[in-house]
Amino acid sequence: MINATFRAEWLPNIQKNFLAGLTTSFALVPECIAFALVAQLNPLMGLYGAFIICAMTAVFGGRPGMISGAAGSMAVVIVALVAQHGVQYLLATVVLSGIIMALFGILRLGKLIRMVPHPVMLGFVNGLAIVIALAQLEHFRQDTPQGHGWLQGTPLAVMGALVALTMAIVYLLPRLTKAVPPALVAILGVGVLSYALQLPTRTLGDLAHIAGGLPALHWPKVPFDGETLRIIFPYAALMAMVGLLETLLTFNLTDEMTETRGQPNRECVALGASNVVSGLFGGMGGCAMIGQTMINLSSGGRSRLSGLTSGVMILLFILFLSPLIERIPLAALVGVMFVVAQETFAWGSLRVLGKVPKHDALVIVAVTIITVLTDLAMAVVCGIIIAALNFAWQHAREMRSEIDDSEAGLRVYLPHGTLFFASTAHFQELFQAATDPARVVLDCKHLHMADHSAIAALESLYERYARAGKHLQVRHLSKRNEALLARAGVDVGMA
Repeated sequence: MINATFRAEWLPNIQKNFLAGLTTSFALVPECIAFALVAQLNPLMGLYGAFIICAMTAVFGGRPGMISGAAGSMAVVIVALVAQHGVQYLLATVVLSGIIMALFGILRLGKLIRMVPHPVMLGFVNGLAIVIALAQLEHFRQDTPQGHGWLQGTPLAVMGALVALTMAIVYLLPRLTKAVPPALVAILGVGVLSYALQLPTRTLGDLAHIAGGLPALHWPKVPFDGETLRIIFPYAALMAMVGLLETLLTFNLTDEMTETRGQPNRECVALGASNVVSGLFGGMGGCAMIGQTMINLSSGGRSRLSGLTSGVMILLFILFLSPLIERIPLAALVGVMFVVAQETFAWGSLRVLGKVPKHDALVIVAVTIITVLTDLAMAVVCGIIIAALNFAWQHAREMRSEIDDSEAGLRVYLPHGTLFFASTAHFQELFQAATDPARVVLDCKHLHMADHSAIAALESLYERYARAGKHLQVRHLSKRNEALLARAGVDVGMA
């Protein structure tokens, strides 16, 4: 069994998975450097984090084919921490966030991702696609004596032409051959062309120099006391929440694309452990990266080998290959990421906006916009709240009741639906205590009580009839509803 699992996760189509991992590693480097710069950190911290997190989640995670690394969504969270308290507090925060992530998986809470509605998933995908595309526009800007401005003249023309050439190769090459990933051919081809013609365009080396040594183990140099915990815990909790959300949402997307099922709890534990190790070795925190995952999947990466290759290649870039990697034109990487953004965006969601219920369309649009304007965690939470409120509203409106007056001096109410906080007011309106006969029966055969509001509503109804001098009798309570009332100590005259 172990050998069969190993073969299934590591050995299928070794060449294609290796090339997919190599392609993805080229796309990881500029992203991790940029995210490190956003967080006001040494770019090597981003690369070390990418190497550790990518390699460890590939080997131990629950979703072969998914790529994790030093993610921008987590970098934004820590900017204020780095500015106020320094790098060492960041490393301690990364370690603590990793512990929280691992506990999330150990407690088997990864299944909570099933609570995220499909419209929220669509909004998440669309929002991140827009964020990926907008992030590439920064490479069309440069520092000038007048400030940070847009490229102009020849540099802009060369940049635009190389981006267009890269995108053309990625789109057209699969029509000729699928033996190699088109993104890899585009990156290497445009890089060779740019170097051979000595084109005046920015390269990866203009972002940062990536040469370095092996990451070294050291404990964060912070006091291990309550004050440190007070400082880092809010950031660690937020990093963990953002990282888990982005990872599990990307996890679901990868499941759909590969038509396979991963292990979300195992992925959470591996992600947490990799963040702990990254923090101890001087790296940034990270999580799943949807753009790089899309590159890996579209290049044919399906096994753990592709993710491990990506992580190991980043380390090789740092140790030995930095002179070559730094010559890659940014235009080639920008072109690939533009294609990724286009392929990530769920264009079908635009066609169905007018066909799906209005509240679902609202969720898709809201999550997309909030993801672009704020961050993923806020967008997903808002989307879930909107979906949950709509669900409650719809179920509250479904509360109805049948009335049976066939027996003289007796009225039987037979309500249908779920009695919970949103439906209690409508439930009360179904009864006419002032005009009902002296004997009233509430038949709960088709009534489901969901929460404490339901208990309070039933108790209030019983008291209404008591004040009117009439007797309300409750029948056919389910065992679950009986237990709910008994636990609350409520006696409503059950028969």
